[in-house]
Amino acid sequence: MSNLTTIDYVLVLAGYLMGSLSSAIILCKLMGLPDPRTQGSGNPGATNVLRVGGKRAAIITLAGDMIKGVLPVLAGHAMGASLNVLAAIGFAAFLGHLYPVFFGFRGGKGVATAIGVLVATTWQVGLATIVTWMTMAYLFRISSLSALTAFALTPLYTWILIPGQPVYFGMVCIMTTLLFWRHRSNIRKLLQGTEK
Repeated sequence: MSNLTTIDYVLVLAGYLMGSLSSAIILCKLMGLPDPRTQGSGNPGATNVLRVGGKRAAIITLAGDMIKGVLPVLAGHAMGASLNVLAAIGFAAFLGHLYPVFFGFRGGKGVATAIGVLVATTWQVGLATIVTWMTMAYLFRISSLSALTAFALTPLYTWILIPGQPVYFGMVCIMTTLLFWRHRSNIRKLLQGTEK
C-alpha cells in the first residue's frame, strides 16, 4: 500500500463520494415518500424503506446500495488497480454509506454496499456471503439475523477462498466489525427475542 499513485487516491476518494449517495434518501424523495431517517427504525436502508414505501422501493434501494459498492471497485479494475487498492476503494465506498458526507454523516448499516464491494473485489467471497444471507433469510425471515450471520462468516470465507492477502482480509474484518457495530441495537433485540 506504500506505492499508491495519484490515480489510486482519486479512486479511493471517488469510492467514498459514491458511497455517500444514499439510495434510500434520494429514492424516497423522488417517489414522494417520507424521509426514512424520520420513519420506522430511522435507518436509511432497504429494510426501512420496505416499511416506508413497500417492496418496489425497497428493491430499488437495495440495488442502488449494492451498485454503489460495485461501481467504484469496477473502476479500479478498469484502471488496473491491485487487490489491495481495490480493497481500499471498496472500504471507502462502504464508509461513505455508513457516514455519508452529503447527508450529515448519518447513513445506513452497510449490508448491501458491503456485499457489492465483496462481489466486485472477490466474487467467490461475495457469492458465499450472499448464499449465507439468503439461506438465513429464507429460514428465519429476520433481516438483521441474516446479515449478521452472513458477515460473521465472511472473514472465514475470505481466509479460505482468498488466502495470502492480509490487507484484503483486514479490510473484510474491519468492515464486518463496523457492520456489527451498526447493528448493535438489532443484536440487543435478537438477544431479547424482540427483533421483528
